[in-house]
Amino acid sequence: MLSRRKLPSLNALRAFESAGRKLSFRAAADELGVTQGAIAQQVRALEEHLGVTLFQRLPRGLALTPEGANYLVNMTHAFDIFTE
Repeated sequence: MLSRRKLPSLNALRAFESAGRKLSFRAAADELGVTQGAIAQQVRALEEHLGVTLFQRLPRGLALTPEGANYLVNMTHAFDIFTE
């Protein structure tokens, strides 16, 4: 029997992808209709799941880490495939 990989939650992936495009938890929250805290919590859970830091939290916004930038390219591509 094949083992199943444990995948991150879709909500966490959506939160990360939106925050990555906008470089803002607040703007991602507005886009997805949730609170800024919910976005931060989902991104934090995704980072823990992956074992990497995806964002640098800055005094004024966010910056993607190299790992985050690479993951964003992949997630954006995956979401583009879903919407075709």
